[in-house]
Amino acid sequence: LPYGIQTVVAWIIFGAGNFLVFTSFIALGFYGTYLGDHFGILKEQRVTQFPFNVLDDPMYVGSTLCFVGAALWYERPVGLLVSLYVAFAYYVALKFEKPFTNMVYENRNRSAKSKRW
Repeated sequence: LPYGIQTVVAWIIFGAGNFLVFTSFIALGFYGTYLGDHFGILKEQRVTQFPFNVLDDPMYVGSTLCFVGAALWYERPVGLLVSLYVAFAYYVALKFEKPFTNMVYENRNRSAKSKRW
């Protein structure tokens, strides 16, 4: 790509990634972002507002986009390889994180229902 176009594309990708990360943080809050559910700090309900109504894992997607944008900005092909590695690492992490999060909220909902009776 010509330098001007490459710069604009890099900024758009990096900006979109940061936008997803920031809006995810706003939706989840501090404890939701930093694995509060792993320590029993749960929200009243699972977050379903933007950006979680658009993507299942917007923080991971946004972070990966930031890596891609930086690789394009600095014109480093190895940065794109690092981006692929990060995306794969997130993919593997989600294989464990999604079922765990589902289990935590199901258990909480189950115990809340049993307390009503």
